[in-house]
Amino acid sequence: MSDLYPLLMIPEFSPRPWGTRDLRPIYTRVVGNEPIGEAWLTGDECRVANGPFSGASLGDLCRRFGRELTGQAAPLPDRFPLLTKFLFPHDKLSVQVHPDDAGARELGQPCGKTECWYVAKCLPGAQVGLGLRPGVSKTEFAAAIRANRAEDLLNWVDLKAGDLIYVDAGILHSIGPGSILIETQQNSDTTFRLYDFGRGRELHIEQGLRAMRESTRAGKVAPRAAGGHDLLVASPCFVVERFAAAAPLVLTAGSGGTSAQVLVAVEGGAVVEWEGGQPVSFNRGEAVVIPASTEQIGLRPQWNVEFLRMRVPGEPVPPPVVEKLMEGVRTPE
Repeated sequence: MSDLYPLLMIPEFSPRPWGTRDLRPIYTRVVGNEPIGEAWLTGDECRVANGPFSGASLGDLCRRFGRELTGQAAPLPDRFPLLTKFLFPHDKLSVQVHPDDAGARELGQPCGKTECWYVAKCLPGAQVGLGLRPGVSKTEFAAAIRANRAEDLLNWVDLKAGDLIYVDAGILHSIGPGSILIETQQNSDTTFRLYDFGRGRELHIEQGLRAMRESTRAGKVAPRAAGGHDLLVASPCFVVERFAAAAPLVLTAGSGGTSAQVLVAVEGGAVVEWEGGQPVSFNRGEAVVIPASTEQIGLRPQWNVEFLRMRVPGEPVPPPVVEKLMEGVRTPE
């Protein structure tokens, strides 16, 4: 029997100039003296809060247990495959782009960064920027950076609570204020910042323009009913599902190759129960990592819970179909 068990993760709060010190309603406490932009839940340095491995980092445990923890579906045996986090944009994020897998390998990185955003909370007028407006070329965009008007050339897309936005590697993007997002992504932090609204941080214009792709599959993905819960997105890199429960339920690892699972509480709380070990409670803003070696868990809401489940698909999955490709962003050939 494996020594592993469901791991309650301690959020790691990351300051950002576009963040906020008011993290309500996800977290009720004010954190530090700097504005917080991100709460990392499954980063390599995030630490365990429960059980014998309390205080150990997720990265160390992946190196120790390999595929017992990460699963056969993970691209690398000793590295957690998914980075999950809350985003708290109080101002606009930089206009940025992430490399794809091939571009990342050229930089000596293990993978690129395809991601998605689930809109947990949203104020009227909240938007994200995805891709360039119709007819805008890279050359024109580069000139707009120099003229301090790069944001004017982005497609700004309205948000509402419950939206799922798929953002494949290579698409230019930004996030405006007024929402709280749950991000699921490949475990990469490689970002090329092309425009930063005059905040004075380092830009990576040449690398970013090289990484940009004119064709993309980014956009909103319509949820699908899937046996009592919602399948928000299925993609080559991750599967994200939404559950809302007031009664106990059972979760299994899924078909195909095994994968670690990440459960992130959006509202309420629940107790994770598993054969042979202590139950694990988690509440809004917290994540539990279910090792791939744990084939089945029970989940008992207290008293209601809304949560997301993230995992790596065990079988090949094509890119998702979006409701409508962003205006001016071309479909891949």
